[in-house]
Amino acid sequence: MDSSTFSSISRGSSLGDSSELDAHLTLSDKLKPFKTSHFDPDAYITSKCYTMNEKEIRHLSSNLVDLKKASAEEMRKSVYANYGAFIRTSKEISDLEGQLLSMRNLLSTQAAFVHSLAEGVGLDSLSSDEEDSCLEDHTSQQNIHLSKMENWLVEFLDTLEVLLAEKRVDEALAALDEGEKIVEEANQRKSLNTSSLLSFQIAITEQRQKLADQLAETMSLSSIRGVELRSAVLALKKLGDGPRAHTLLLNSHQQRLHTSIQSFRSSNALCGRAYTTTISQLVFSTIAQAVNDSMLAFGEEPAYSSELVTWTVKQTETLALHLKRHVLVSSAASGSLRVAAECVQVCLGYCSLLEARGLSLSSVLLRLFRPFIEQTFSDSLKKIEQSSAAVAAADDWCLVYPVGTRPVSGSNASQPKLSSSAHKFSSMVQDFVEDTGPLESFKMDNLTLEGMLKVFNSYVNLLINALPGSTENENLEGFGNKIVRIAETEAQQIALLANASLLADEILPRAALKLMPFQQQTNNRSLETPRKGHSDRQNRVPEQREIKRRLQRAVDRLRDSFCRQHALDLIFTEDGETQLCAQMYTNLDSYAYEPEWFPSPIFQELYVRLTRIASIATDMFVGRERFATVLLIRLSETVILWLSNDQNFWEEIESGPHPLGPLGLQQFYLDMEFVMLFCSQGRYLSRSLHQVIKDIIDRAIQALYATGIDPQSVLPEDEWFAEVGQIAIKMLSGKANFGNVERNPVTSPTSSSIYSHGSNLD
Repeated sequence: MDSSTFSSISRGSSLGDSSELDAHLTLSDKLKPFKTSHFDPDAYITSKCYTMNEKEIRHLSSNLVDLKKASAEEMRKSVYANYGAFIRTSKEISDLEGQLLSMRNLLSTQAAFVHSLAEGVGLDSLSSDEEDSCLEDHTSQQNIHLSKMENWLVEFLDTLEVLLAEKRVDEALAALDEGEKIVEEANQRKSLNTSSLLSFQIAITEQRQKLADQLAETMSLSSIRGVELRSAVLALKKLGDGPRAHTLLLNSHQQRLHTSIQSFRSSNALCGRAYTTTISQLVFSTIAQAVNDSMLAFGEEPAYSSELVTWTVKQTETLALHLKRHVLVSSAASGSLRVAAECVQVCLGYCSLLEARGLSLSSVLLRLFRPFIEQTFSDSLKKIEQSSAAVAAADDWCLVYPVGTRPVSGSNASQPKLSSSAHKFSSMVQDFVEDTGPLESFKMDNLTLEGMLKVFNSYVNLLINALPGSTENENLEGFGNKIVRIAETEAQQIALLANASLLADEILPRAALKLMPFQQQTNNRSLETPRKGHSDRQNRVPEQREIKRRLQRAVDRLRDSFCRQHALDLIFTEDGETQLCAQMYTNLDSYAYEPEWFPSPIFQELYVRLTRIASIATDMFVGRERFATVLLIRLSETVILWLSNDQNFWEEIESGPHPLGPLGLQQFYLDMEFVMLFCSQGRYLSRSLHQVIKDIIDRAIQALYATGIDPQSVLPEDEWFAEVGQIAIKMLSGKANFGNVERNPVTSPTSSSIYSHGSNLD
């Protein structure tokens, strides 16, 4: 445990009092209580946690579990980072031990030889006269014994030849052990001279090597299986050639695996998940069997364990490359993330079975698969964009239910009405989210959410391009200059907004919700409380709100483009001339007659258009009336704000050659009151719009006041503006009823008895 980990425990778990935290002790000082021989963990925890409540203890437990996982992951990374050097060092140590053993045997042989020579020289220095009879007797006995040993050696070698020829390995090993024992006893009794002893040892060593070579040859056969292979490994290990035995064991499993894969590929035409499952089962079952055989024969000796881990990592890498070549490449070409996700899920499932044996290979697979998965992930997003754009090129922008379904009462959420391109986009995004489910190990939840937001922004750009006049003026990203069918009618244009709003408000948030529980489930897995579900929902609320905010920003871009296009269509003619200019007010006072009071044509058209849009939106935004209301508010604000910010308009009004007069002010006042009246009746008069209208009315009044005329003396009462505005609304909506008064066209009122200032209005 390093200092950062210890500090984290101290902060998160409340172990230790505040004085200990404030003292800034070194790590050595903090660890002193744990180093004493009388340290009692239970007593220590009890003393530190005595004042903690249940919530704090659960929080401490959660922090400790997280630290344990982080420590395990850090240790695993450290091991894999230095594993190559560790394995090379282990092999060199093993080879060095073998060389030292051989050197020791050689030195022992040389020492025995030198000792024998020294004894021979000592015997030659004795007097031949005194020792002739004894020497002759000794030589005679030695020759007899030597003759017996030679006969035994011949018989021994013949027996070994038979045992080796018949592959009776256990009996051959026993014979070799017996022969070495006899030679050792002869050496201890000094019953053999040096040359005979060396010849016997060489003969036994040659037979031992011959048996070892025979065992190695047997282990190299492709037909060797199970018990026979393990017996050969144990025999070769007993002969003192353990490293070779372990290598041959792993090679045998690898050879059998290669043969099985080749046989399977030649006799089957499986693909996708079935192919991945079969190949993964072959590879990981072979790895599991190799681990079992290695553990039975060699235990947990570091040198053999290192070689085993290296071999399993190599087999896993080979499997990953094989699946990339035969499964993932084809899925990437078709942009199918599901096939790639299922492939990874199957492999990781088999990896988890090996973790019970202490062998974790999932990190190897994740490292190898991640670049490919990320590329397939990106290709899937591009496919969504391209497919949606292709459908949008022929989209009639009519809202319909999904193909194959019928409208059911009360089921609008499950059966949304969208245009064909929006249905295509919705289904592909939901499939995309479902496909990324098996990729939980890659921790791609945030990346998936970002991808979903990215393609939605691109689809909104496409919808903006479908608005009349947007293709030439908008600098859009995502779909670029894709051909898209223009929404000519207002119903089609509002359908664009319906597509975006339904996707952003309901469909995409539901899809995103499938990605968010994973992190919460992991964090709360160790805390089983009755309020767990409620806690998860609370923890996910900020994430859901952030996603909805980002989705709504994209919808706002489309709505603003819609409002801007309609505002420009109202204000400017097809020839580029403005219909909302200062002259429509300043010229009124130059006429010789009083005008017929009625809202200006542009504001009549604004009312008619807003009423028409409201009617269409009411039918399309069933259950989402607030969006329709906000749309009408924004469109009204766009027109009035343009008037408020038009510097040329106000320069003409305030300081032009024909300043604003009393009649012009009255007409301007009437237009603004008319706008506030129909917006208020339609329930889309916002506070900001009301304030802007009041401000520009005050500005116009000040302009007239600057000419020396008192505005209050020329303006009628507020009731007059309200009555005229109400009459205009009735006429423009076709609901006017004036009794015997002749009804005139709404755009050209001629009855001064009705519209003139001061008239009695019925």
